[in-house]
Amino acid sequence: MNTEILAIIAMFGVTLLLSIPLGKYIAKVYAGDRTWLDPVFNPIEKLFYKVSGIDPKNEMTWKQHLVALLTINLIWFLISMAILMNMSWLPLNPDNNPSQSADLAFNTTISFLVNCNLQHYSGETGISYLGQIWLMFLQFVTAGVGMAAAVVIFKAFREKSTTQLGNFYDYFLKSCTRILLPLSIVIAAILVFEGTPMTFEGKDTITNLQGDTVQVSRGPVAAFVPIKHVGTNGGGFFGANGSHPLENPTFLTNMTEMFGQFIIPMAMVFAFGFFIRRRKFAWMMYGVMTVGFLLLVIPNINMEMHGNPAISALGIDNSLGAMEGKEVRIGAAASGFWSIVTTVISTGSINSMHDSYMPLSGMNELLAMMINSFYGGVGAGILNFFIFIILAVFISGLMVGRTPEFMGKKIEAREMKIAMIIALAHPFLILVGTALSSYLLSHNPETYGAWLNNPDYHGFSEMLYEYTSSAANNGSGFEGLGDNTPWWNISTGIVLLLGRFLPIIGPVAIAGLLAEKRYIPESAGTLKTDTGTFGLVVFVVIAIVAALAFFPALTLGPIAEYFSMR
Repeated sequence: MNTEILAIIAMFGVTLLLSIPLGKYIAKVYAGDRTWLDPVFNPIEKLFYKVSGIDPKNEMTWKQHLVALLTINLIWFLISMAILMNMSWLPLNPDNNPSQSADLAFNTTISFLVNCNLQHYSGETGISYLGQIWLMFLQFVTAGVGMAAAVVIFKAFREKSTTQLGNFYDYFLKSCTRILLPLSIVIAAILVFEGTPMTFEGKDTITNLQGDTVQVSRGPVAAFVPIKHVGTNGGGFFGANGSHPLENPTFLTNMTEMFGQFIIPMAMVFAFGFFIRRRKFAWMMYGVMTVGFLLLVIPNINMEMHGNPAISALGIDNSLGAMEGKEVRIGAAASGFWSIVTTVISTGSINSMHDSYMPLSGMNELLAMMINSFYGGVGAGILNFFIFIILAVFISGLMVGRTPEFMGKKIEAREMKIAMIIALAHPFLILVGTALSSYLLSHNPETYGAWLNNPDYHGFSEMLYEYTSSAANNGSGFEGLGDNTPWWNISTGIVLLLGRFLPIIGPVAIAGLLAEKRYIPESAGTLKTDTGTFGLVVFVVIAIVAALAFFPALTLGPIAEYFSMR
């Protein structure tokens, strides 16, 4: 156990140390400054712009950014539906996996399109290699979309007053080529050397230790897995995701994959500070996010390492921790750490079954997604945190009797209305979806009773988790839920769409509106937003919003389950 803890601390420390220079590099990429990868990617990008006819120097307003973003996503949606619904007769299908039904294809398409990767199918049997390659493409481009949207905010606060906020396609392409691709290649090399498959051959036949013949799925896994983490996507090539021994073979790959999902969300915080030339502000953001992360992850590691008291009461050795649903090669500590990393960052990949975690560990996983702003996904984390900054600035301004200002721009009624709509939309989507599902289940148990394999409190938590994961663009699940049905495919698909694009549209609109305003120089009465005091205000605002919105639902689920075990 001590070795596991030391490995976790070392990985977290290395990630922090590397995220600072990576953040500086990212800021240079988006600012158009020279970087050491220019000789490699400049020709590739010039070819892309020549073929597409796009002029990367043609700057856009915030509205034009959103039009470009939504249009390109619509095109990807149509292509994805066509591929997933016709996989059975398309090439690269050596295992003869079937095409997806319309409702499942809708859910899968939306899920990967919004950087969530909620999976209502098992990768080995539910999708062809062509489908996997297409989904791998979506994992690159949807991560790039989130990062490009975040750069609009970067640009808005770098300039004192402007309507021109860079070019969406330029930000998007640079995100994919200069940031996501190099990191994915490095991680893929480690995975290949550790035993992750990289082949287009179909299932392999092996004889296990019992003498039974077993069909083992394989495929281009080593190419798929890195971008799922680097892009904070989370979709598993296999149904068991990161707990599958071919997707995450060793403790080294486990640490590498956690590093992969951590590094860019951390680096984007520092990139923001470098880009707008306010490093202290970036450290304030990082401090708030890290405190929130530690308050969730430390209890989870502790609870999972100490095991299930109900099992200990039976006289069973529990010294390895709560190992139900966990892999021995990974251990309870590293599993508990991953469970919060993946839910805080909105990656959604798993190296253990969250459905088997201790009740309060499951609550912390839910809280991580409900708050959805401690680091967050690539790009999306900055956007979500930005909303809480606006709320904190407004509240602080009211407390001191001054018009709220943020980085030289007045926060007025329009900005506050947008911020409140976005802040309330997240709990609205989660709670309304859970309430409707609970109503259907309780009033039509003979029709919908097959949803839940666990009754009572834990069954409610499974439904709550599914909508929370969808709204937070996470993708992990309490997998005791039978979710491949028209209701779950369509309802979560709608939540996925709204949960992705509203938190992009809102912050980009606020940033665009603020960028147009006249710059107000700082004075003795200007609210300092790069201090620990303001960071505390932001943290309290986040805590209050989460507590008021979600505590009643958590009481009905994981908290009630915890007390039922006492």
